[in-house]
Formats: sequence, C-alpha cells, structure tokens
Amino acid sequence: MPPPPRPVGTATRGTTNPNRLRRMDRWITAVQGPALRRASHPLAVDLGYGHAPWTAVELLARLRTAAPETRVTGIEIDPARVAAAQPHAREGLTFVRGGFELPVPGRPHLIRAANVLRQYDEDEVRAVWERLTARLAPPDPDGLGGGLLVEGTCDEIGRRHVWVALGPEGPRTVTFATRLGSLDRPSDLAERLPKALIHRNVPGEPVHAFLRDFDRAWAAAAPYASYGARQRWLRTVRALAADWPVVDGPARWRQGEVTVAWGALAPRG
Repeated sequence: MPPPPRPVGTATRGTTNPNRLRRMDRWITAVQGPALRRASHPLAVDLGYGHAPWTAVELLARLRTAAPETRVTGIEIDPARVAAAQPHAREGLTFVRGGFELPVPGRPHLIRAANVLRQYDEDEVRAVWERLTARLAPPDPDGLGGGLLVEGTCDEIGRRHVWVALGPEGPRTVTFATRLGSLDRPSDLAERLPKALIHRNVPGEPVHAFLRDFDRAWAAAAPYASYGARQRWLRTVRALAADWPVVDGPARWRQGEVTVAWGALAPRG
C-alpha cells in the first residue's frame, strides 16, 4: 500500500486553553446555526485544535445547542496531538491527522481555523482561504444555508478576538470581539487582527482608518462609561455605524462584538 499523502501545512505552536474560543463559538452558533439546522447531516471542522482537544470538545457542545445533529471533526497535522485526543472522541466527535486538504468526507458546513494562519506569510493566506472555501457545502436550491469558514486570532485566554467569515464565494465580514471590562480602547484589538490584515494596520490602509475612527468614537462615548463598559461600547458602535458598514445590530453589540463588511477593510492593492 502506498503511504498516505503528506498533510498540507505546518504544525502550529499548539497553544490552547479551555474556553479560549468561546466568543468565536458564540458568534458562530448565532450566525451559522440556521444553516446547520437545515442540513441533513451537518459537519463542522476544528482545524488545528492544538496540543489538547478542548476547543473541539467545546465546539461540539456549543453547536449542538443550535443544531443537535451536528458532528465535529478535529484535524491536526501533528500525529502525537491526534493520538492524545483520541480518549476524548465520542459520538459525533472524531479526531484525524491532516491539514488544509481536510481529510473528511463530503463538504463541511463549518470550518473553524483559529490561530492557525498567524505563522504563515501574508501572501500565503489567499491560497489557503481559496482551498478551504472550495470544500464548503454549497447553498441549497433556495440559496439558503451553505458552509462558512471562520478564520482568525485570539489571545491566550480568549478576551480579544478578530476573525474573518468566508463563504464559498470568498470573504464576507470581519468581526471584532472583546471582553469589555478589559478593554482600554478598541485599537487594542489590532494585535489580534488575522494575518490578512495585521500587517495592513498602517496609514493609508482601510483597517487602520477603521481602528482610528473606532478609537475616536470610543473617546467621544466616554461619558457613557459611568453606566458601564457595555453602554459605552453600544454608543461607540452606533456612532461608528454612521460611517462604516456595520452589518450586525445591538443584540450582537451587547456581547462585546461588532461585525463589518469585508470590503470596507480589505487590503489595498
């Protein structure tokens, strides 16, 4: 028998902690939950879960609150990590060795790639996005459902996240999410920008202008801080939405989130 093909990609540092991705998962469950419920056998992929399988275990539990038939496959390029995860396998949760080739049958309705692309060069990101989105489930005949790739970065304990959501057609939105009580100013999230944006936080680039305006709106909303960080954030995002294409509403803002159309922040050139 020929040896199995070599996984595509390189191993990550593997840093992981329980609940590290809870903010991302909360958003995924709200946004992609309807598509998962419409699918007959929805499959989600946790790509690059790290040294321990906590994020895959938590993803299954969270997605099943929205779509009880969801299955999750955790994929890791390091065989030792896959072996270590096997005791945590259960009904609906499996672990396999692989990389960007996604060694799973069919087309996933969700691919979550958190803290995976930070070690790659910026000019490699587009090819990875295209490879992964090509595997996503297509919309149904009514144009509903379909798969979603969520790719982004967070800090070690999950207080600050930024991620890009992509459909089969490409990037759609960028979401900024934070624990409001720990936020000094919105531009603190710049250190967690995904690889496609982190080197573009310089004058002349849209993401730099967005974070500048975000900080200005936050400063203008300082009087609302006496009512709590959430009220200040809500006021800030309302002001920001006057000039930027914010695509969500107060229900998400209250969670310490704001989502903006990708086209407004996409790198120039």
